[in-house]
Amino acid sequence: MEKLNMSWSEIKQTPRHELQMLLTGLSNYNILHSFDGYDSDDVSQLAKDKPKVRQDYNKYRAMQDRFGKKKKPVAFSDLVGGTK
Repeated sequence: MEKLNMSWSEIKQTPRHELQMLLTGLSNYNILHSFDGYDSDDVSQLAKDKPKVRQDYNKYRAMQDRFGKKKKPVAFSDLVGGTK
């Protein structure tokens, strides 16, 4: 609970479902930022020694695809000048 910056008294006062959601959010945050700064070649080199790295990287990529920045679809009318 140290990473949530909560004191023991705050933890005891917080309802269980809120604590579960906070811990789920912390877990998602850790996965989303676990391979920041690495590319697929770096992960391939790491996975030669530790195969679990590949599994963790796949979780990271899946979560990046799910929650990463989305590109706004561009309408054709926006491309040709916005005339209606």
